[in-house]
Amino acid sequence: MSKILVACEFSGKVRDAFRKQGHDAWSCDIIPSDDNSPYHIQDDVLCHLNDNWDMMIAFPPCTYLCVSGARWFKDRKPQQENALDFVHKLMCSDIPKICIENPVGVISTRIKKPDQIIQPYEYGHGETKKTCLWLKNLPKLKPTNIVEGRENRIHKMAPSKNRGKLRSITYDGIAEAMAKQWGNLI
Repeated sequence: MSKILVACEFSGKVRDAFRKQGHDAWSCDIIPSDDNSPYHIQDDVLCHLNDNWDMMIAFPPCTYLCVSGARWFKDRKPQQENALDFVHKLMCSDIPKICIENPVGVISTRIKKPDQIIQPYEYGHGETKKTCLWLKNLPKLKPTNIVEGRENRIHKMAPSKNRGKLRSITYDGIAEAMAKQWGNLI
C-alpha cells in the first residue's frame, strides 16, 4: 500500500479517489476537512513533508499566484513572494513522485513552465478551467472522457464568502484520473 499526501486539500476529493484505489492517502490543510474525515491532517503541510510519503499531489493556494488576480499583484508583492516560496518548497521536497496543481499564473514565469495543462472537459466535466500541472517522476495525465458543452462556470461564479473555496475544489473526473493513472505507478 502506497502512502500518499494530498497537500492543501480540504475537500477530500483527491484523497478519497486514492483511498478507493487502496492507497493510504491523507489530505493536509491548515483548515479542517469539509467531510470531517479521520484521514485529514489539519496543520501546515511543510511540517509533514518528511513523513515518508511515496507521492504528493499538492494544490497550493492560488490567491497570489494565478492570473485572475494579476491586477492586484503590484499591491501584494510580499504575499506573492511567500506563495512562490511555499510552492518551491513543495516542489523541492524529497518525496519521490510529485504533482503541483495551480491555475495559469506566475509559477510558470517565476519558477518553471508547467509540464502539462489540463481542462475539466477532458475528464467528463462540461467546463473550462485551464489548469497547470508540474510533475516530478509522473507521466502526463491522459484525458478520460472529453465532453462538449464547455462553459467557464468557475470564472462566472457569483461573489460569495465561499467563492474562493468553491473555485478550488478538484473535479471528480480529474481526481479519479490522478488516482487511476498515477496510483498504479508506486
